Amino acid sequence: MTDRKAQLAANLAKVEERITAACTAAGRKREEVTLIVVTKTYPASDVRILSELGVRHVAENRDQDAAPKAAECSDLPLLWHFVGQLQTNKVRSVVGYAGVVQSVDRSRLVAALSKEAVRAEREVGCLIQVALDAQERGRGERGGVGVGGIEELADLVAQAPGLRLDGLMTVAPLTGEYAGRQQAAFERLMDLSTAVRRAHPAANMVSAGMSSDLEQAVAAGATHVRVGTAVLGVRPSLG
Repeated sequence: MTDRKAQLAANLAKVEERITAACTAAGRKREEVTLIVVTKTYPASDVRILSELGVRHVAENRDQDAAPKAAECSDLPLLWHFVGQLQTNKVRSVVGYAGVVQSVDRSRLVAALSKEAVRAEREVGCLIQVALDAQERGRGERGGVGVGGIEELADLVAQAPGLRLDGLMTVAPLTGEYAGRQQAAFERLMDLSTAVRRAHPAANMVSAGMSSDLEQAVAAGATHVRVGTAVLGVRPSLG
């Protein structure tokens, strides 16, 4: 086993222990929570090792990094998630490899994703990114739509050809009433998910929690956690 593979295997085991412990504490089954490894800034060789170690879900946030990496790893049994703010001019590329776009936050993006999904003859899963630091229908600091805009966007995605409404996603906000209150933020997301599922029962995916707060996300009921540094390590800063 190479040094890097041993390192990633050890890190994955630690994250697995954390998720299992969080599930036990919350009275949940381990299989209720899916681990998505965020591989941004790391090379395709790491993605290949993660696949060998059993990882099936990986996430990226920049198309210029993700597209060549996904192409290099196209032989692997992976589901790619796009989790970054997405410009409409990158949609064609992203639809080429991403099975799920977790950062849907405006109607123009829904239209662009639908057009490219139909053109590529693919079905793309979509999560509405919820900004808990935004005004009712405004945008958040890290993207996302305010609580008041969720229902309209969810309906748009559900009706759009080539798209599938999978659920909701959030990033714990740095400002506003939920700043520093990750558990409360994730519980609010769960309430919003319950409301969405009244109209769209199949949209039961709730993506929340990262390396630093995955326990709070599992406790709140998240179905997917997005973990980067706890698995891959802290990448040295450039320069």
